[in-house]
Amino acid sequence: YKMANKIEMFSLFCVIFTVVPVVFGTKGSNATLPVVIWHGMGDSCCNPLSMGSIERLIEKYVPGVYVHSLEIGNNIIEDMENGFLMNVNDQVTMACDKIKKDPKLAAGYNSVGFSQGGQFLRAVAQRCPNPPMHNLVSMGGQHQGVYGLPKCPGNNSTLCDYVRKLLNYGAYVGFVQNRIVQAEYWHDPMNEDEYKAKSVFLADINQERVKNPVYKTNLMKLANLVLVQFTEDTVVEPKESEWFGFYKPGQAKEKYTLQESPLYKEDWLGLKAMNEAGKLHFLGTVGDHMQVNETWFIQNIIKTFFV
Repeated sequence: YKMANKIEMFSLFCVIFTVVPVVFGTKGSNATLPVVIWHGMGDSCCNPLSMGSIERLIEKYVPGVYVHSLEIGNNIIEDMENGFLMNVNDQVTMACDKIKKDPKLAAGYNSVGFSQGGQFLRAVAQRCPNPPMHNLVSMGGQHQGVYGLPKCPGNNSTLCDYVRKLLNYGAYVGFVQNRIVQAEYWHDPMNEDEYKAKSVFLADINQERVKNPVYKTNLMKLANLVLVQFTEDTVVEPKESEWFGFYKPGQAKEKYTLQESPLYKEDWLGLKAMNEAGKLHFLGTVGDHMQVNETWFIQNIIKTFFV
């Protein structure tokens, strides 16, 4: 009887050991993939009212899911400050390292980036394909940059004022460009040449200097790239940047769409091919910047791309 029980338990263990990696660890089932989230400017990984709320929402509607909220730094305060003051390329490298070292992400993951976290996670997809990112959702990410900082999310008005002063001093001045996060995706349509020459982050990931074929290859590995625009956005200028649109060169009134840009027409990042394959999605949600409607998020993001 004891021997039979041992054999039965061993058989059950073998079944579980065989089944679990298929159910919980493959890219084939979105419902069981873990989720990586990256917060925006002025926020932190573990704010219970923002990222904590999103984490709980995902956990509620994707039972058993593991959510990794990226902390850039050694604690929450550093994480928030680094959203203003740490070179973006260094942040992306740190994020890649954290993702790679998390054993729960080894088989792949979905991701959601909020505001600047959207373009930062896109950089992760382009630069760090292992472990594989499956779906990338960008909630209000500024993929063509910004030309203005009218409002600053978060509660640290001192940091916001400091950043504004340095941006006014000169976004492309060496120490500003290499130190101030928002300067690294500052896109001046009045001087496209200077932007392309001196932007240390955005011009690189958008292939506006040297064309890096690896960036295109890696981004096209995504099953879906979801670009969400906040229709009443008063923080991102222009809000069309959230869909890869921007101001036409030489002025700051007329705008172009992604489809009208050389980035799309010449397919520098593979977005044209992804769009034609049904892998590129343009969604709009009513509200100001980062006013995430829970019902909308559940239906259009969680239940559509994670379940």
